[in-house]
Amino acid sequence: MKINPSFFQLKVFLVGILFFQIQSGFSQEAKNSSLYKTIMSKDSLLFDIGFNTCDIKQFENLYTKDFEFYHDKDSVSDKARFLKTLKNGICSPTRKYNYRRELIDGSTEIYPLYKNGILYGAIQMGTHRFYESTADNTEQPGSFAKFTHLWLLKNKDWKLARSLSYNHEITSSTAGKSNLFDNDQETEKWLKENNVPALGIGIIADGKLKQVKVFGELKKGVSAPYNTIWNVASLTKPVTAITVLKLVSAGKWDLDEPLYKYWIDPDIAKDPYLKLLTTRIVLSHQTGFPNWRSFNDSKKLDFKFKPGTQYQYSGEGYEYLRKALEKKFHKTLDQLASELIFEPLKMNDSQLIWNDKIDLSRYADGFDNKGNPYEPTKNKTVNAADDLLTTVEDYSKFLCSVLNGDNLSKKVFDDMKSHQVSTKKNKYFGLGFEIYDLGNENYALSHGGADKGVQTIFVLLPKTKQGLVIFTNVDDGYKVYENIVVHYLGENGQKIVDIETK
Repeated sequence: MKINPSFFQLKVFLVGILFFQIQSGFSQEAKNSSLYKTIMSKDSLLFDIGFNTCDIKQFENLYTKDFEFYHDKDSVSDKARFLKTLKNGICSPTRKYNYRRELIDGSTEIYPLYKNGILYGAIQMGTHRFYESTADNTEQPGSFAKFTHLWLLKNKDWKLARSLSYNHEITSSTAGKSNLFDNDQETEKWLKENNVPALGIGIIADGKLKQVKVFGELKKGVSAPYNTIWNVASLTKPVTAITVLKLVSAGKWDLDEPLYKYWIDPDIAKDPYLKLLTTRIVLSHQTGFPNWRSFNDSKKLDFKFKPGTQYQYSGEGYEYLRKALEKKFHKTLDQLASELIFEPLKMNDSQLIWNDKIDLSRYADGFDNKGNPYEPTKNKTVNAADDLLTTVEDYSKFLCSVLNGDNLSKKVFDDMKSHQVSTKKNKYFGLGFEIYDLGNENYALSHGGADKGVQTIFVLLPKTKQGLVIFTNVDDGYKVYENIVVHYLGENGQKIVDIETK
């Protein structure tokens, strides 16, 4: 069989077909459509039964006689060559590794192909990831790849006629670091190379905390325990936000009620803009306040712009909200947070004030990038925006509660994850959380924290109920984020990294 078109030419050809279909009014198939379900069932037969179990017969039955396979890292194959390569390669009886393909959730797009109004085929596009495992069932993630499949309806049966596999990417976690995060010694070595004293990781799957990993040292010669206590800086803000949103869900607080009814800061008492401040505007960082009034030469609070008109990150906004809450409820924020979050979730190592309850033998000192320790911040009064003390396990419990929408009404939860204001391309602020638009109606919720000797971040993927918590105790701890995020969150993690770095 002679194969004429190049990989590039065929890709352009298929994209051209797809463009024509869209222009002609044939849009992407809905996930509940009969065609979508049919193609997905064929995908499952092809990979879950065929590729993952090396059932060669399955491939033979699903391919057309003139099947062609195009691979951006290899050559073009016809059906005979493809099956031979499969039998002698990854499906060889003498192979040392087993291989598994996993379809990335939410990546599949399916478009129908019509001729004279009659359905004759479909284009399937998506992203998948490949894993390899040894005889002892130790599995390592491999590359991501995009694929485009041309399915044709032959004698009332669907057959795969063309397959394109392209944009193969080895993630940073698998490029020379295959044991990282799965091998404690490798991870400890990597941390030392990056001058990160201690690292805490929380892994959430199916809306539940699955694993906590803590590496490194609290201080010289003192290993960091599983229940290390960390200052997590601005990861305080989501706790404040959820405390407030629980009150809103219970009908005890209003997102859009003006805050001046409960609190007026003396510095802005004569400014008419103060009447525009609401909880919604505070939680989405549209107050017009600087991050901290101390950044002003006058050291006084002021408005940099009209509230509700643009984004500017502000801890002062959260503190303003705290004072309004405390006036309304005659309770401190730490009391409200304890009643609504810490106690119900049994977050026994979490608190907003520095006091004698802290087990100093478990506290992670903060360091500069030269290894010099900072004096810990010892808040005697609560700060709504900063300095929460917690463990990886406690904070992960909190995030699981967020993922599951515990004690939040549907309307409040929808408001929380809605795009209140844009911060950069494909990134927004909701209510208390940053939002990454990952495409295909998929999104991530996130927040970071940064102070002297503190770099922390979390990422939640609500659609798949996944989550990741990263705590470090050094000024430049952010430099280890990318490897960790991509390792645990795969393609979605890479998309987040791309949004941040572009």
